[in-house]
Amino acid sequence: MTLLLVSPFAWAQPSPVSGTLGAVGSDTMAGLMLRWGETLTNRYSDVTLQFQAGGSASAPTALTAGTTRLGPMSRPMTEDEHDNFTQRYGYPPLELKIARDALIIVVHRHNPLRALTRRQVDAIFSTSLACGAETPIRRWDQLPSTRDWSFGSIALHGRNLASGTHGLFQERALCGGAFRNDISEHPGSSAVVAAVGESANAMGYAGYNHLTPAVHALSLYNDNGVAIPPSEDAIQRGDYPLSRDLYLYVNLPPGENLPPAEQALLALIMSDEGQQIARASGFVALAPSTLEAQRTW
Repeated sequence: MTLLLVSPFAWAQPSPVSGTLGAVGSDTMAGLMLRWGETLTNRYSDVTLQFQAGGSASAPTALTAGTTRLGPMSRPMTEDEHDNFTQRYGYPPLELKIARDALIIVVHRHNPLRALTRRQVDAIFSTSLACGAETPIRRWDQLPSTRDWSFGSIALHGRNLASGTHGLFQERALCGGAFRNDISEHPGSSAVVAAVGESANAMGYAGYNHLTPAVHALSLYNDNGVAIPPSEDAIQRGDYPLSRDLYLYVNLPPGENLPPAEQALLALIMSDEGQQIARASGFVALAPSTLEAQRTW
């Protein structure tokens, strides 16, 4: 494991730091990155963060091309993305976990549905039934708890191809299978949640931090047949089946130090204050053991 060497006093004690930080990547993390950037600027007035939210797929491309040093992603790099970077630079990117999140499945606030199995999720969203369901689910009356939900077909909403949320949902909720081609795709999770909140017959998947009163998130059954809601504790522990880590990939040559502005940003992210900012942004703070595993004093 690569350890991040950060002084325990790097965030507690200000020192002359300046520069413009550039980051390219996950739109799910755009608000969080900008909040961390604002906090950094409030402490170091000569530091600014410029963030380009092109989706998680844009981060490895920008990192490999050398147009950014920082690449936030809502999924881990693929083997090909990792190899492309390593072939270009001769060393791998530094991978840091910076917060916890979850993929949630949402329905209209008045919908009586409360929980789904993995097979049911796959039968609703996919064409391949790779998780083992016998038949597709296309109508509300095919689900026991919504047999009397008189809204006919299930209208589906999700993320676009550039999104890490899209890829991770396909991998983990659909067992790597194929999405239905009639899913309405949106550039952000907030748009997915808004669309579901406006339509009683809708269902969608989004990031946990975009949950609003217009919808409610479904519990998911684990392998032991227990319905687990996407609560903060369940997400931090990883009990909720679609829990995930959020990542920051960094171009850091072995044996070298990051510039002071980047060091200050990472020190903030790994601090108690930085993790509280993550919570205030609707995400889940990393467990202390996870933070400790990524740093050494």
